[in-house]
Amino acid sequence: MQITIRKAQLGDLRDIYNLVYELAVFEKEPNAMTTSVAEYEQAFSEKLIDSFVAELDGKIIGIALYYMTFSTWKGKCLYLEDFYVQPTFRKDGVGQCLFDAFLAEAKALGAAQTKWQVLDWNEIGLNFYKKNNATIEKNWWNGKIVLDQDNQ
Repeated sequence: MQITIRKAQLGDLRDIYNLVYELAVFEKEPNAMTTSVAEYEQAFSEKLIDSFVAELDGKIIGIALYYMTFSTWKGKCLYLEDFYVQPTFRKDGVGQCLFDAFLAEAKALGAAQTKWQVLDWNEIGLNFYKKNNATIEKNWWNGKIVLDQDNQ
């Protein structure tokens, strides 16, 4: 099996979107995904997001979608927004190759750290990150406000 890890291109965004939807299903939140492929394309064109893709025989089977942010305590931070490999390919090292590409990109961009979220019940994900010497913070809670697009 010959897996290729490469930077995403504009034409990959429909496949990336579909894999993010698969991730939303896995996370038991498919109805929470309200974006569109067009929004992905716009964000990608504006360089708000970037991604690595894992490809097998011309088919994208995994993604690491990320963007640069800034920590007032640490400096530049590469944030891993979505990291997903289709279940059939999870034992083949695809995720590790994508994660390694993401970490290499963070270093190349001069990031001081990387960050992401993982659900507390996702044992496979937690074990993967621990295997990669990640710190899993349990004392910081997420906050958010969903802005109603209709009232703007």
